[in-house]
Amino acid sequence: MDNASLVSIVIPVYNEHENLKELIRRCVDSCDLLKRDYEIILIDDGSRDDSAKMITEAAEKHSGKIVGVLLNRNYGQHAAIMAGFAEVRGAIAVTLDADLQNPPEEIPKLVKEIDEGADVVGTIRVPRCDSIFRRMASSVVNKAARRATGVDMHDYGCMLRAYKRHVIDAMLSCEERSTFIPVLANSFARKTAEIEVKHAARDAGESKYSLWRLINLQFDLLTSMTTFPLRILSVVGCIISALGVGFGILLLVLRIVNGPEWAVDGVFTMFSILFLFIGAQFIGMGLLGEYIGRIYHDVRARPRYFIEKIVGRK
Repeated sequence: MDNASLVSIVIPVYNEHENLKELIRRCVDSCDLLKRDYEIILIDDGSRDDSAKMITEAAEKHSGKIVGVLLNRNYGQHAAIMAGFAEVRGAIAVTLDADLQNPPEEIPKLVKEIDEGADVVGTIRVPRCDSIFRRMASSVVNKAARRATGVDMHDYGCMLRAYKRHVIDAMLSCEERSTFIPVLANSFARKTAEIEVKHAARDAGESKYSLWRLINLQFDLLTSMTTFPLRILSVVGCIISALGVGFGILLLVLRIVNGPEWAVDGVFTMFSILFLFIGAQFIGMGLLGEYIGRIYHDVRARPRYFIEKIVGRK
């Protein structure tokens, strides 16, 4: 097997037994069209259904073509992908979700962009077949990612992406626990590209991203890639201080003009200002807590994941 032309497909799997058989078939058919060596790496992220069993059977049936990486429990999508990257042997790696919303038939388009010189290839889902809520949440994440990286990509939420080998090696050398792979990859890329790909509605199974997980994803993005929220906190503090001074002057003037009875001797005013400052302090403490918590996890240096078993590797 020539690793210089080898393409590795990395797919995290979590409770996707309803889609796995079709996913594997379509991935194999699409990779056969590449006319080059390939490997499909399926990472079971602690699934509670038959996904691990199906991955093991597929790896045994397609030995050398399909590799199964079985994690001992659920670590999250990005940690599972990093586990797959550690097993990548190809010069090009393509990541793909297991839900079939991003068609495997688009893989050759991404490989072509890498062959033409891009270090990282992102994708834009057209037309987007998600709910309005998911599209709105994705828009917020994308805007935050563009500000954090300075790279003008439009769809960081789409996991159908391609990377050159040196970008993967650079990501694997990073030791932080909280990793948002599309943003991390762009920080090591000289040249990025973005192409449109098809998007389909989910036919089977259910989305693994609830409202809470989307909120956690946003916090991971903001706190693992930039100190921008802390800068915003400083600006907000200055604004609140300026508003407090201005409000105090206004109250003094109105008190002189209208008398002390107008402000109920200042009781309500005092409480409103107090609540404003207490709220600002709690926001600041929360942001600082996020950063300190991530420092705590990084200092402990525990592994991102634990691989229970690898099947299908010659």
